[in-house]
Amino acid sequence: MPWVLLLRWSPWGRPGVKALVTAGVFAIILWNPRFFLNPSKGSGGDSKHGEPLVILVWEWPSKQVPNVSRDVCRELYGITGCQLTTERHRLPQAHVVVFLHSRLQPGRDTLPKERLPGQNWVWVSLESPSNTRALAEWNQTFNWVMTYRQDSDIFIPYGKLVPNQSATMNVPAKTNLVSWVISNYHRTQKRAEVYRNLSRYLHVNIYGKANNKPLCKDCLLPTISKSKFYLAFENSIHRDYITEKLWRNSLLAGTVPVVLGPPRANYEQFVPADSFIHVDDFGSSEELATFLKTMNSSRYRQFFAWQRRFSVKLYADWRERICTICTAYPRLPRGHLYPDLQSWFNS
Repeated sequence: MPWVLLLRWSPWGRPGVKALVTAGVFAIILWNPRFFLNPSKGSGGDSKHGEPLVILVWEWPSKQVPNVSRDVCRELYGITGCQLTTERHRLPQAHVVVFLHSRLQPGRDTLPKERLPGQNWVWVSLESPSNTRALAEWNQTFNWVMTYRQDSDIFIPYGKLVPNQSATMNVPAKTNLVSWVISNYHRTQKRAEVYRNLSRYLHVNIYGKANNKPLCKDCLLPTISKSKFYLAFENSIHRDYITEKLWRNSLLAGTVPVVLGPPRANYEQFVPADSFIHVDDFGSSEELATFLKTMNSSRYRQFFAWQRRFSVKLYADWRERICTICTAYPRLPRGHLYPDLQSWFNS
């Protein structure tokens, strides 16, 4: 029996727009009813209605590869419809392929021979542009970027503040004024210069490989927490490059961060303005040192007011970072390639 479409005609002798749209949708249903019964096939992969979104990690970011054969995104982070794999033979089934820059080998022959239709490749980096090399050869390669930058397709910060209901403050007992954990000390870095100038006016307790005082994993926070202030100095200064030096070594440890990195306004996009001290707020290292040494206890406790409203959440597990791709997937652009990855990252 043939189908007949009845359209409501407008006074101008043409079908109304509403009628045309309705007719078009009706025709699609008749042509392919599964489009609406299983919309994931038509929308690029909505895991709520279709098969799980398969994410292939081409080479796992850390040396120790965890077991991701289970439904780890759901079990650990409550993210459903997301399947991680490191098995390269599953490339034909992968909706997304993830490439960490630090694990990329020189030359395109180390990548898959071709990108399958509808498959998207993600470039991932947590390093700053100053510590990222050989980007030019990856032009016109990746669909999406996943970095600490807020304007990334997939934003993966080192940490964030999450609301809590405790309404309490926890300030550990203090026995030292300032501490710093540093593994790679280079005299030409800005942080080395600021430290040298600051150390002329106050004593800094230095830990880490650079001072032959490495701290074990479980010793780090208890040791830092004994200091009133922590030098959260980034190894290079770039927009949004705010690492575990702020989140873990300072805020989570229960000390006040003295930050060196992007401008204060950039930090304030992540944490309250009264939760940290920025070196740029002072005209000289002597002025900063005086401020730290003469601060009274009442003023000091004001830096912890954020604890009444927030807690620190660290992002340290690569499984969680990769799983967030599934959360972002529905809103990510399709058919896009970064023409000049280096220019974007250095912008």
